[in-house]
Amino acid sequence: MSVDPLFPGFSTAEHTGPNGVTIAYVTAGSGPPVLLLHGYPQTRALWAKVAPKLAQHFTVVAADLRGYGASSKPAPTPNADNYSFRTMAGDMAALMTSLGYERFHLVGHDRGARVGHRFALDHSERLLSLTLMDIIPTIDVWVNMDTSLSLAYWHWPFLAQPLPFPATMIGADPDMFFETCLQGWGKAKLSDFDPAQLGAYRSAWRDPAMIAASCGDYRAGALIDPAHDDEQPRPKIACPLLVMEGLDGVMGERFNVVGLWRQETAGPVSHAPMPGGHFFIDLHPKQTTAALLRFLSDLSD
Repeated sequence: MSVDPLFPGFSTAEHTGPNGVTIAYVTAGSGPPVLLLHGYPQTRALWAKVAPKLAQHFTVVAADLRGYGASSKPAPTPNADNYSFRTMAGDMAALMTSLGYERFHLVGHDRGARVGHRFALDHSERLLSLTLMDIIPTIDVWVNMDTSLSLAYWHWPFLAQPLPFPATMIGADPDMFFETCLQGWGKAKLSDFDPAQLGAYRSAWRDPAMIAASCGDYRAGALIDPAHDDEQPRPKIACPLLVMEGLDGVMGERFNVVGLWRQETAGPVSHAPMPGGHFFIDLHPKQTTAALLRFLSDLSD
């Protein structure tokens, strides 16, 4: 196993599932297992300042989603069904089974949280708890896509356009495109991000295969995932749920985030609003870690 400099003391490894997709991950610690999933346009580097603290109490696995970081980046199909959240949840189910963890906690931010939501519906018996960071259900984003939300979340319809159009546009200047995302949704400056983590993000998003894959992720989010969300009878999350959102972000300002998730949940719901915008994990890692430890430790007592 190699070493990831952002995760000293963690082992770095890969798992190739039966579908041929390889998921890269880091792991450390002991105790109940916790799977950490990043969002767009980031990688597992998102958790560099959170995972070591969690690993003092839990067995931590921080994985790159398919299409991102060091994981496989298969070319998206025309409707991008190979990037649906159901498919990506299947990747994580196979990864955790390979590590011997049949039941575990799942923590997800952004796209990783959407994978977590789908995992909770498709593999409900496997989750000890679910933490969703700064999202509302995918179908509810599209239902509420009015003028103000479409201006704020312009990337949803743009990235969902057929390839190669969006990937070609992004590829002309990836740093400009993705740094605009970090600053706009996060209501932050680039100097607010840790230089080493930002360097890892840049290295990943300059890869044309990642750019195309991430477009596939969002195309599936428009063409595949809302139908899965709205399957009838509409299933509910059964495990304990923690909802976190950046109070200055689009979701926090526009929606009653925890209220929407209470409608989707049959079990207990906890709420931990966070300072800042969408990327509160990067900007406020101590507060993020403290909220996670409170929630996860209470469930482990």
